[in-house]
Amino acid sequence: MKISKHALPYIVSDFISASVVWFLFNSLRYQTVAVFEGFESLMDYMTFFTVWSGQILIPFFWLIIYYFSGYYNQPFGKSRISEFVATFFSSLIGVVLLFFLMILNDLPPSFHVYYTMFISLFGLNFFLTYIPRLCITLYRRAKIRKREWTLNILIIGTGSRAKKIAETLYNLGYNVAGFVKEGDEADVCINESELLGTRAELTELISKYSIKELVVAPETYTESYLLDILYPLYQYKLPVKVLADSVNVFSKVNIKTIYGAPLVDINSNRFSYAEENIKHFADKVIAILVLVIISPLYLYIAYKVKRESTGSVIYKQERIGYMGKPFMMYKFRTMYEGAEKNGPLLSKEDDSRITPFGSFMRKYRLDELPQFWNVLKGDMSLVGPRPERKYFIDQIVKQAPYYYLIHNVRPGITSLGMVKYGYARNVDEMIERLAYDILYYENMSLLFDITILLYTIRTVVTGKGI
Repeated sequence: MKISKHALPYIVSDFISASVVWFLFNSLRYQTVAVFEGFESLMDYMTFFTVWSGQILIPFFWLIIYYFSGYYNQPFGKSRISEFVATFFSSLIGVVLLFFLMILNDLPPSFHVYYTMFISLFGLNFFLTYIPRLCITLYRRAKIRKREWTLNILIIGTGSRAKKIAETLYNLGYNVAGFVKEGDEADVCINESELLGTRAELTELISKYSIKELVVAPETYTESYLLDILYPLYQYKLPVKVLADSVNVFSKVNIKTIYGAPLVDINSNRFSYAEENIKHFADKVIAILVLVIISPLYLYIAYKVKRESTGSVIYKQERIGYMGKPFMMYKFRTMYEGAEKNGPLLSKEDDSRITPFGSFMRKYRLDELPQFWNVLKGDMSLVGPRPERKYFIDQIVKQAPYYYLIHNVRPGITSLGMVKYGYARNVDEMIERLAYDILYYENMSLLFDITILLYTIRTVVTGKGI
């Protein structure tokens, strides 16, 4: 998970705060505990190996806690309440861990000293962390409200809704670069000078005006009409927001306000920032372990594939992934060379293009093993909707335009659709399987991911991969 450079002031502040807190706390430990353990002075105690090494390492411990809490994921748009709550609970969790890992090893003259030490460490850490954070947040909010810092946004729509949301965002410090006409909108409520062009000119307009966010606010708010607008916007890799009261299709999407503006961030999924960071970390660790531990199996499969038929061992294919970004997905080759010389074609039962060993690999999902490299690269996750080729996506969206929702999630090696439905043999079956991917999208959680992984293990062990 990449941390934005805008989070750096918070990271530096937290590091300094953690260093100061641990120094002050060690001073308290000397007075309450260490003085009874034979240390002659505070300097003597501070230069003790476990103390000075802790002074170096503990700040990094706190940065790890704050990273997994998701605090650094959104360096802008923080509210004072969310900042207070996030700092309180991350401080509480971190102090509890430190207390059981390090402080309980102390031997105080009285058991009640433990309560004093716990409360003191928590109080110092919370207040000396929260106050600098709050100062940074208030400073940034003041800069935004004074329009010294602005974020260029483009509004798609020219009616009364578009004009109203533009006024709201402008008053909140955002720079509304202009408006884009959507289709044949008759209700135009903006000045002619504010109309920058049509949706067909978006690519040029985004580059010309350095647009950072897109806000969709047409007058017509039917589900199919709005989805037709939204799907093509993913190619721009920008945050896309719509009004919270827009359409029922967003009933299960998290509503994230911009300083009180009721906008739905349709790029967000059901995961919290903390869950995203934990999942991302777990993906990397598991991918490394799998690639290292079962590397002999990789070599054996490569040998079998090469021996059985001519062609490359690894088959790579372009798929569409997170935020509509294309990437190369890797698999062990299960078909004879030139299987798609006449164009993209889904596999079917008793497919003559599949080699005998390829059929065995598909049954136990062994052909998917190279995708752990995709996970390590960041193209994929362990669990998520299966990525498809653009050729088939273009056909799917004609019947199911809501397909674009799953691009809000990093694609996975396994998915709810794969364990509950299996391989799709035509576009109609791909749409049927899509229902499981949407179900996953609307109910995402770490526990749900673990459940899908357990189902996948069962599928692999029982050989029900086809």
